[in-house]
Amino acid sequence: MESIIQKIEAKHKKSAVVDVKSGDSVRVHQKVREGSKERVQIFDGLVIRVSRRGSLTSSFTVRRISSGVGVEKTFLIHSPSILKVEITKRSKVRRNYLTYMRARTGKSARMIGMEFDKEAVNAVHDEAAEAEEEKLHEQALETHDADAEERAKEKAEEEAEAQAALAQHEEKKTEAEKIEDQPVEKTDAKGPAEPQNKA
Repeated sequence: MESIIQKIEAKHKKSAVVDVKSGDSVRVHQKVREGSKERVQIFDGLVIRVSRRGSLTSSFTVRRISSGVGVEKTFLIHSPSILKVEITKRSKVRRNYLTYMRARTGKSARMIGMEFDKEAVNAVHDEAAEAEEEKLHEQALETHDADAEERAKEKAEEEAEAQAALAQHEEKKTEAEKIEDQPVEKTDAKGPAEPQNKA
């Protein structure tokens, strides 16, 4: 007989999840909110720990090297923000918590790969998560189109202002040339009268 806690957890669990194991190389598609916008962020790396397997709070820790710095993120596999987990490689390990990977870099961090059915392992479809990811993708496309249209409008306005300024400059230049081409009237200016010497 199921307890009350198990019944509550069953309501919030995803219908199907990928069987993630320590030593797997994964790509995690996570929904990220930035202000009023949402986007999908992909974090790929090596799974160094899997905790509470089969529970609602089941989690896994992914480690990767970014710009020479080790970065680790822990994901709740049943979290609504986790849209997709894709396993790209499966390695042979004998531990659940791969702490020794933190001290290894370069060739020493390489792991022996195992053959596995990649399509069968990743053939897990969560309709709600897929619909959410598709919705975010469409919103990103709409935002991109709107931004492109706004940039095109601003560029057109700048070009119109540049054309107006150029036309005004040409008009002033033409007026200056007309003034220069006008004949200058010469006037006979008489100098001061010479003083007459009286005898």
